[in-house]
Amino acid sequence: MPQFEKSLVWFRRDLRVFDHAALHHALKASKTVFCAFVFDTDILQPLLDAGLTADRRIEFIHDSIVELDLELRKLGGALIVRHGSAADVIPALARQLDINAVFSNRDYEPQARQRDAAVASALAAAGCGWQSFKDQVIFEQDEILTLSGQPFSVFTPYKNAWMKKLATADGPFFLQPYQIEKYAARLAPPPAQPGKIPGLAELGFRETNLRTLKITPGMSGATALLENFLPRIGNYEEARNFPALKGLSYLSIHLRFGTISIRTLARAAYQALHHGAAASGAAVWLSELIWRDFYFMILYHHPHVAQRAFKPDYDAIQWENGQHAQLLFQAWCAGCTGYPLVDAAMLQLKQSGYMHNRLRMVAASFLIKDLGIDWRWGERYFAEQLNDFDLAANNGGWQWAASSGCDAQPYFRIFNPVTQSEKFDAEGKFIRRYLPQLTGLGNKHIHAPWLAPAKDLQDAGIRLGENYPLPLVQHDDARKQTLQRYAVVKKALEE
Repeated sequence: MPQFEKSLVWFRRDLRVFDHAALHHALKASKTVFCAFVFDTDILQPLLDAGLTADRRIEFIHDSIVELDLELRKLGGALIVRHGSAADVIPALARQLDINAVFSNRDYEPQARQRDAAVASALAAAGCGWQSFKDQVIFEQDEILTLSGQPFSVFTPYKNAWMKKLATADGPFFLQPYQIEKYAARLAPPPAQPGKIPGLAELGFRETNLRTLKITPGMSGATALLENFLPRIGNYEEARNFPALKGLSYLSIHLRFGTISIRTLARAAYQALHHGAAASGAAVWLSELIWRDFYFMILYHHPHVAQRAFKPDYDAIQWENGQHAQLLFQAWCAGCTGYPLVDAAMLQLKQSGYMHNRLRMVAASFLIKDLGIDWRWGERYFAEQLNDFDLAANNGGWQWAASSGCDAQPYFRIFNPVTQSEKFDAEGKFIRRYLPQLTGLGNKHIHAPWLAPAKDLQDAGIRLGENYPLPLVQHDDARKQTLQRYAVVKKALEE
């Protein structure tokens, strides 16, 4: 017998009708299951207040919601869509529908945890239950611990423990999809007077270049990308480092909003480990997915990282400040640093909301260790711009680059933007794509135009300081200043 008469599944960052933990458990435990999504004004209003009305993420979510509703209708259900503060809307909807329990998938971000606690409390006061489930990671919270029962702070032993758990007798269970269609008859039928999904304009937003970028939202978009990537997975280990190549899966935005499940991806990678030529690439891709679990675990156990360094000693670093720092930061954001690979990366981000993973490391290192700017400035900018922005991964990446995070690169490791350019974009294909004014410069000098002979610059139509900027800093000098800046950390580590 079902445990509940009526339940409500609250969709958040899990916009799909397959392999969905909360939906599966709700359908199994209830006679009737309603489904809802809230365009949460607590999240949207700060974007509107900041003037970010053309946000690709909102358009991606909106179109994914439209597809989610269609797919639910094919199964006999429908999606209730509301616009308001989710903390108020969900308890109100539960009362309106006489719901016995609300089901959701867990979110590990500090603000989301506070919101969910408030919703659960409001529901409890009304005699309604709250059920939450693991869905966006393979292993969460305390599922992977050291032998002493503590959370890991170094990735490699965490990864080894992660893989060991997956290799146990119960391991395959963690990658199994949650059945939905088997119980779909319990979905509440569409209402006689169907509600209308609000358009982007009604939410206060406008269309972006999402379609021009050939980003297809929803489950269909995610499935197409995975099918395109799997034949290429064997080349991932090598190709992933070169931004001019089609070497990545491009699934990060879909993973962020849950239009595909982490189990689907991890299972595909795990299976490819045993298929000869694909094994090495699959191993590296699976490792990237494990990094994602790792950063979620870090955020859950150490929520202070959202504001401060994981390693407290690094909060003593004196970053550049004042008007000069603002000008340097603005030049970095605009792709006007004078270092072509950095500038091309920043322009890719600005134009598409995407940045290649290798370039995220290069751009972050440049801001922190060449310009001496606080990593939190860059983290916030990426949070505004990235289609796939995820607090745990974004914070983890920035603190890795700043050497202040768990298992981060050593403070004295400083990427040289020119050598990175020469190594990973040797022919300048990526640079020329986003900096067409440098197209006429040969492969030898495109990585550092200020070192090119005057005739080469003249022949290429390049006027440094006019149609392409001079370098903001000299890397060798900046490196010395960074080592001095980090001396406070070195001293603390030696004590």
